[in-house]
Amino acid sequence: MPPKKQVEEKPGAWSLGKFSRSLKVGLVGMPNVGKSTLYNSLSKSHHAAAENFPFCTIEPNETRAFMPDARFDWLVEQHKPKSEVQPYLQVVDIAGLVSGASTGAGLGNAFLSHIKAVDGIIHVMRAFEDDDVIHAEDTVDPVRDITTITSELRIKDLEFMKSKLEQHMKIRSAEATKTPQAKKAWENNLESMEKIVAFLEEGKDARLGMDIWTSHDIDLLNDLQLLTAKPVLFAINLNFADYKRKKNKFLKPIFEWVQANAPDSAIIPYCGGFEMELADLDGEATAEKLKEVEVNSALPKMIQSAFKMVHLILFYTAGPDEVRAWIIRKGFKAPQAAGVIHTDFEAGFICAEVMAFDELKEHGTELAMKAAGRYRQEGKTYVVQDGDVIFYKFNPTGGKKK
Repeated sequence: MPPKKQVEEKPGAWSLGKFSRSLKVGLVGMPNVGKSTLYNSLSKSHHAAAENFPFCTIEPNETRAFMPDARFDWLVEQHKPKSEVQPYLQVVDIAGLVSGASTGAGLGNAFLSHIKAVDGIIHVMRAFEDDDVIHAEDTVDPVRDITTITSELRIKDLEFMKSKLEQHMKIRSAEATKTPQAKKAWENNLESMEKIVAFLEEGKDARLGMDIWTSHDIDLLNDLQLLTAKPVLFAINLNFADYKRKKNKFLKPIFEWVQANAPDSAIIPYCGGFEMELADLDGEATAEKLKEVEVNSALPKMIQSAFKMVHLILFYTAGPDEVRAWIIRKGFKAPQAAGVIHTDFEAGFICAEVMAFDELKEHGTELAMKAAGRYRQEGKTYVVQDGDVIFYKFNPTGGKKK
């Protein structure tokens, strides 16, 4: 009886992107839509020059936006440690883009290279009218703006892919004369490249092809790091009155555009001016202000959504000395996650002693988890889950004999 044909497992969206230990999101938008103001609010600092003229951000600023996390807070409350290291998201403020950026208009080339260096994009969209804040296109039209930006990114990707395809064709003869395997690899890459080019030429972003990309296509896309393969989130900058009432004439067209062009992507309305006001207050004053105006800050949701967007998850180490949230890419196995703590942990990995956070919270203590049989040992093939509380055992010599 012939062996059953293996069915290739369909990759999920989490498989698109680099498996790095240091992932970043970039704030992207037209000039003067509120990127630097949002960046300053996220970082609670004022080192991005939020000036009222185009291209005030030239070199990309980078900050850590600390992420609210109830699980971390619970572990801190339980252990009352000497040190706390809370989770954060790396955020980059990127120069404003204008129509023609793909051909170098404005700060186009620098802008596009800075986007290439991040792993996810927060599209900042201006949805308020204010004669005192100039707009690069003179009028406020967020759908026009986002159409311009996504078109420029796709044009650049298409230009890049055609160049790669041209280079690939030049090595055809050389690869064909090496080995049958080399020839087959060249043919597989050609098939994937032509497929990606055709998809982009249809006016579609690379990340929207998850239903047709094969594992080989995914591997190639991850090597190429296309701009339109990056996950996206839409931050809609409103005036305070519209933010409070959750209504605005621009919101419905934005929603319809996102549904058509970036389905399943988060849309988060916020008020840049209000968030900057909150950034200047301490914790107690912030709570009082929110109670007074009867609205909440949109930033916690924005940070958490962006964190998940680039497929990051958290695991924790917890004890009386330190409670720490460790940031890893979804899909990391136990030894890879150990390497985030220290390379020696990965090299000398023995096992991971794991507790699922929800179960730990339910049972209350490590001792109770052990008594319930829920404190478990996992080996090298274990894929770390979001919220795992882990104690690693490792060989300090890296498993090598002296």
